[in-house]
Amino acid sequence: MPHRRSETEAVKSSRSAEPTRDRILDAAILRFSTQSYDTTALRELAADVGVDVAYVHRCFGSKENLFRAAVRAAWQPERIFAGRPEDLAFVLARNALAERQPNEVRPLDIIIRSFSSPDASRVLRDVVEDDFIAPLRKKREDVSDRQAALVAAFLSGLGILRDVIGCNSVLEKEGGEFEQTVVEIIEKLMSGMRMGPHTNTIGKHSENLHFK
Repeated sequence: MPHRRSETEAVKSSRSAEPTRDRILDAAILRFSTQSYDTTALRELAADVGVDVAYVHRCFGSKENLFRAAVRAAWQPERIFAGRPEDLAFVLARNALAERQPNEVRPLDIIIRSFSSPDASRVLRDVVEDDFIAPLRKKREDVSDRQAALVAAFLSGLGILRDVIGCNSVLEKEGGEFEQTVVEIIEKLMSGMRMGPHTNTIGKHSENLHFK
């Protein structure tokens, strides 16, 4: 299921039932999904949880590490890449087109607020490489780093159009014809843009490339 987080008050109310480190991570996800990396203060985040800021440092080491953990928790790569290699394009498409649930925090909610920060961008680059490109290539050994990065770029752009801009042309929910189109595009990106039964790539035979 997508990552969901309630409001800060609800996070506070669950203190007795949830380990402190997890509550700090919950609060960080909320903060980073509504504020930029640079304007998020660890002292305020610690106050959300009711702990001293020194404890936040003990749990995560630094603000960068906490930001990395928040993005990764929202992305949940272990869930995305848990299935069979042949199902990967479908899983990625279904995840991209899934209907947003109440109180759900998605990776783009965090990314769009902080990508202009040099410190955050460095973390985001590591997350893309370690939690998307690397596991995708492990799942599909025929996929190159560049092909995996193109899939990440396509899904990021699709997410921005859907979740940030709200472009009507791409707001169709999962399970329809649009999802099948997204699956096909992802599969083509992962297979080097091979078309039909042919093995010629886009670089050699771009005239044969047609997107429906």
